[in-house]
Amino acid sequence: MSEMSRRNVMAGAALGAAGASLPIAAAPALADTPAAAGPAAGFYRYKLGSLEVTVVPDGARSFPLPDGFVKNAGKEQIDAALQAAYMTPGQMTIVFNPLAVRTGGRVVLIDPGNGPAAFEQSKGAVGQYARNLAAAGIAPEAVDAVIISHFHGDHINGLLTADGKPLYPKAEILVPEAEWAFWMNDANMAKAPAGSGVEGNFKNARRVFGGFGDKVTRYPHDKEVVSGVTPIATPGHTPGHTSFVLASGDRKVLVQSDVTNHPALFLRNPGWHVMFDMDAAQAEATRRRVYDMAAAEKMQVQGFHFPFPATGFVEKDGTGYRLVPVAWNPSL
Repeated sequence: MSEMSRRNVMAGAALGAAGASLPIAAAPALADTPAAAGPAAGFYRYKLGSLEVTVVPDGARSFPLPDGFVKNAGKEQIDAALQAAYMTPGQMTIVFNPLAVRTGGRVVLIDPGNGPAAFEQSKGAVGQYARNLAAAGIAPEAVDAVIISHFHGDHINGLLTADGKPLYPKAEILVPEAEWAFWMNDANMAKAPAGSGVEGNFKNARRVFGGFGDKVTRYPHDKEVVSGVTPIATPGHTPGHTSFVLASGDRKVLVQSDVTNHPALFLRNPGWHVMFDMDAAQAEATRRRVYDMAAAEKMQVQGFHFPFPATGFVEKDGTGYRLVPVAWNPSL
């Protein structure tokens, strides 16, 4: 060690010894800061040509995986898939990520989530969409239209306040023609087994849409429903289940709605049949067709039940597919 180095070391040691006798400034009282009551409100926003897309979380439900959640796979297979995705075996978490789109000077929502009533019932686990929409700077009165993909409760209940009134008072409600034709048909409802989830869906759809009267507009597939948003038929999950292509300039995003549930199970294993699909064989055929298209065209995909921010690209991987998340973009 050089003489200069020895001097530096000794000086530092002396300073340290002297510093030990000096008064110490009080550290911030971190323990006095109240613990967070819940997650901070949040959203993710990106540009698609002239469109502005905002992913607005609605929360998540966690539950023990029930028998029959995957109709055609055994518990060992399912647990292996969960473990491969660093999820807990025997446990399922389903997330909900609706959208808001600014297009042509209008604010358009796609599938407004579980709703404020679910927020109260779940103690804030789901039904967070309205709160996060406000954090994104979008007031209910500013919404011009709400587009619905299908009539399951986690996609339509968010149309209403906790006391059953329209949450978006000025918005036109847009629903798929084929979906409306099925769920509003009395003969179809009469065929639903008493006490089944399907019967519950019939009753819930009529409850939700009953108060809107002529503000519900039925739209066909394959024709722009609002500027830059084109619905496409993706049946199987429900008879009129609909996905959307958002397009502006040379940019496209496929909003796949519920073509698949959690990607760790059903994107990786497109032949697996989730309990929520009404026509499992048709849902599987739709899934393979949609993902083959998305992979071939390298089209960005937005998934309602994908982990936040719920968007990425789909690649073929063996007999299934894998989701490649988009890189987080901190600016528009």
